[in-house]
This record gives sequence, structure tokens and C-alpha cells, in this order.
Amino acid sequence: MSYDFILFDLDGTLTDSAEGIVNSVVYALERKGIPYTSKQALRRFVGPPLQASFRDYCGFSEEETMDAVRIFREYFAEKGIYENEVYEGVPEMLRSLSAAGFTLAVATSKPEAFAKQILERFDLAKYFTVIAGASMDGTDKPTVIRQALSRLNTEPSSRVLMVGDREHDILGAKEVGISSLGVLYGYGSEEELKKAGADHIVNIPSEIFDHCYNSKKSP
Repeated sequence: MSYDFILFDLDGTLTDSAEGIVNSVVYALERKGIPYTSKQALRRFVGPPLQASFRDYCGFSEEETMDAVRIFREYFAEKGIYENEVYEGVPEMLRSLSAAGFTLAVATSKPEAFAKQILERFDLAKYFTVIAGASMDGTDKPTVIRQALSRLNTEPSSRVLMVGDREHDILGAKEVGISSLGVLYGYGSEEELKKAGADHIVNIPSEIFDHCYNSKKSP
């Protein structure tokens, strides 16, 4: 299997955005008068589509969900977006993949405008041919992946790899029909990634490059 296109999730794969996301959730829940046990418990909001998390974890109706998302973004747009940092080894990994001739793209459930702002702030946008994200109304992972592939002018095939840290990345890749690689330095567990059916799992960013580069050398 030889890859040409590598798609990356953002939160938990390229950057550690947990602090900003959790603080934004706290802001939304407190504004709506909803109790929560601890900030640690709210880390499950990191990674999955935000609308789904408010529905699944808070039992919100569609109207309540959209209101919570609106409030969440009040804090996130002003402060939460900056409560974020790049994982150690990610810039070097992206630089090496780009130099080796791979075409890189981002496929994230985060609104595209926020994703671009974050990647530009950390000087990572330059590595990506396409940055595909969700609409402000929410877009599921398979749809975002398909959008990324469309913008890359390619079809789902064994030449495309999706890299992510949560089951949504793996399941989205499977639904679209591309390979998947799970990372353990993000927010998902090995058990979660294996259960979702990740084709490969790595521990650190440099191993993403090793896996992709070795695919080029395979017979």
C-alpha cells in the first residue's frame, strides 16, 4: 500500500486544544445553568463534533444544542482558540512528509474558519494543500473527508490515509473507503481506536512519517 494523500485531524492530532475546548464548554454549561462534575469529565468533548457531544452528553434537544454551541463559540472565538499548543514533533513530521512528496490536507470537525486561524497562528498552514472543516452548523466526519478529497481532485482509494486520535476519524475513514491510522498521543485510547477498526496505530508523531514513508518503499 503506497500513500500519496495524507489527511489529518486537527484536535488531538496536530494540536493539543483540550484546555480551550473544555473552558468553552464550561462557559456554555454555566451560562445555561447545567451542572458538571469536573473539567476532566468534560475532556470527552474534545474531538467529536460539538453538536453531537452536547446532545449525547447533556441530553439537549436540537434547539438547546444549537444555543449551547452558540454560547461555546462566544468564549472560543475570543479566548479558547488561543488556549492551544502544537504537539511536540508535529512540525518536523509535517515538514518531512511534505519534503518526501506527500500531499497533505486537514479534515477536521472544527469549523473551517477556526481551523485555518489555528493552523496559520502556529505556522502549520503552509504544509497543507487543503484545509477542510465543518460548517458553523456542523458537518459530520465522513462529509468533511469527502470535501477534502474533492478539493484535492482525488477519489477514495488505498492511496489516501486518514490520521486521527478518535473513533470518529477511524469510522469516518472506513465509511468513505480510505485507510486509517490512529495516534495514541491525543485524546483517544488504544482500545477506542482498535474497536473502531484502525488499520494502524502509532505512539508519536515521528512514527506517522515512518509509516507513510515506508509505504512508499513497499513492493
